[in-house]
Amino acid sequence: MPMQAHEIEDLIRETFPDAKITITDLAGDGNHYSAEVIDASFAGMNRVQQHRAVTKALKGKMDGSHGELHALALTTKAP
Repeated sequence: MPMQAHEIEDLIRETFPDAKITITDLAGDGNHYSAEVIDASFAGMNRVQQHRAVTKALKGKMDGSHGELHALALTTKAP
């Protein structure tokens, strides 16, 4: 079952409670999202490290072909 935007935000917010998070359903199908996560904890991290931190926060929801989250275009940065 596809994830809802608020579910994605809730998972990310558990790890990044003070982040500015914007989730957009790109295709209107509940399967293809973009997420922008702006958080102070990203300072000093490169882009790959930032993306891995957010992916980890999703707690396996993107893992493999049976993951609940099919596609997520991710933008991360420090404020």
